[in-house]
Amino acid sequence: MAITASMVKELRESTGAGMMDAKKALTETDGDMEAAVDWLRTKGLAKAAKKSGRTAAEGLVGVAVSGGKGVVVEVNSETDFVAKNAEFQALVRNVAQAALGADDIESLKQADLNGQPAETAVMDAIAKIGENMTLRRMSTLSGETVVSYVHNAAGEGLGKIGVLVALSGTDNGIGRQIAMHVAAANPAALDEAALDPALVVKERQVQFDIAKESGKPDAVIEKMLEGRMKKFMAESTLMGQAFVVNPDVTVAQAAKDAGVAVTGFVRLAVGEGIEKQTEDFAAEVAKMNAGA
Repeated sequence: MAITASMVKELRESTGAGMMDAKKALTETDGDMEAAVDWLRTKGLAKAAKKSGRTAAEGLVGVAVSGGKGVVVEVNSETDFVAKNAEFQALVRNVAQAALGADDIESLKQADLNGQPAETAVMDAIAKIGENMTLRRMSTLSGETVVSYVHNAAGEGLGKIGVLVALSGTDNGIGRQIAMHVAAANPAALDEAALDPALVVKERQVQFDIAKESGKPDAVIEKMLEGRMKKFMAESTLMGQAFVVNPDVTVAQAAKDAGVAVTGFVRLAVGEGIEKQTEDFAAEVAKMNAGA
């Protein structure tokens, strides 16, 4: 029986198995959907589906740099305990290396990882380790020199926050210091020109409303607004922030003094933007009794 793409898709959605595993299961069972599900269960691959709905907000970021290109990836797990697992750490490290040859998260999912797509490797890890995992994000950065840094390191190139900084000029160690600054200060953009215009408009309106509450004349309010927006720009941009290594100078000045120019940065932190599901014990017991 011919195995169609729609059959593979249906089996993947019902079991959570990887594309190649689903196709193999259908091939082995001559297209029998129920038998294919059983085949996946016997191989320990279908059980990943039961875990796929659980929130994965822990995990690790991995960084890798080759030449003038750097990548940072985020692979999530359900618990921090799994993030300390040697097999999980090896998976994240391998995914980061594979990401050097990918353009975006979708191409990374299909990138070769020890003879199989990275997405399949993650599904295999779910079945083996027993927690939901997600290959969630990746970012790339290119430049004359790219420096990486991980905060709360769990191993070489692995941590809770991953940073890439691109420089032009000869790096004498300032690159790592700036990367550490990015991890700590979390700037919204490289400079004022790179700030999201919508963010600037929103902040200006907020500051105007605050100043208006003072009841002062419009001319005074305008001066207050100008000062507050200048402060906002400085605090929100990497170039305008006070350098954590030496707060007496801005990052822009520190880079200039070191003879380099910062051309870009990337920062990914584990679990950013993921709403963690919480349920108290009483609610959990009530749910169990309701289903009894």
